[in-house]
Amino acid sequence: MIFIQLILAHLLGDFILQPNSWVAEKENKKLNSKYLYLHVLIHTALSFIFLWNVELWWVAVLVGISHFIIDAAKLSFQTIKNKKSWFFIDQALHIAVIAGVSFYYNEFNFEFLKDQDFLKILMAALFLTTPASIFIKILLSSWTPVPETAGNIQTESLSSAGKYIGILERLLVFTFIMVNHWEGVGFMVAAKSVFRFSDLAQAKQRKLTEYVLIGTLLSFGMAVLTGILIK
Repeated sequence: MIFIQLILAHLLGDFILQPNSWVAEKENKKLNSKYLYLHVLIHTALSFIFLWNVELWWVAVLVGISHFIIDAAKLSFQTIKNKKSWFFIDQALHIAVIAGVSFYYNEFNFEFLKDQDFLKILMAALFLTTPASIFIKILLSSWTPVPETAGNIQTESLSSAGKYIGILERLLVFTFIMVNHWEGVGFMVAAKSVFRFSDLAQAKQRKLTEYVLIGTLLSFGMAVLTGILIK
């Protein structure tokens, strides 16, 4: 599998064999950094090694050249504010090049789109993300509590943290059910109870505790019911 071989080379070259000092110098000196060219050279060499096929030399060269172009673009346009966005853009473009080469050699096809079981699982997973969050929010809209004064208790939280925690927990519960490991669901419930409800008990806000408990049970219930229906 060319895709797997090149992904292995990418993981080694882009993360494991690239020290933080190299990254810092590249961000500072940009195209004038010697580590940019050394990084691309290492990446190209790793592609050669993992492919281990003389006829595929052009693939390693293509990966190396594209890697340089993508990294050079990232260094040229990246700022402190958009650094996170450029990291994901950079990785997506690298993987897209690898996927394109693999597609050229017919390693990929779209037959999976005809697999009804796959489509059902994909549909369920998508439902358990933002759509389920909206359903839960609407169901709880009439009970949204006004936070009471909690004295010196730290009540701030990360922006949209609750939404993403809910999405992750539903996807994990759904995954546990699909692979027939129901004990994982119990672990999730116990883990959230320890971390979440201990904070609420400390804040002594009964209405907020009840609100979070109902929301949690709705979230887990949707994930469990969706998993059962798909199974």
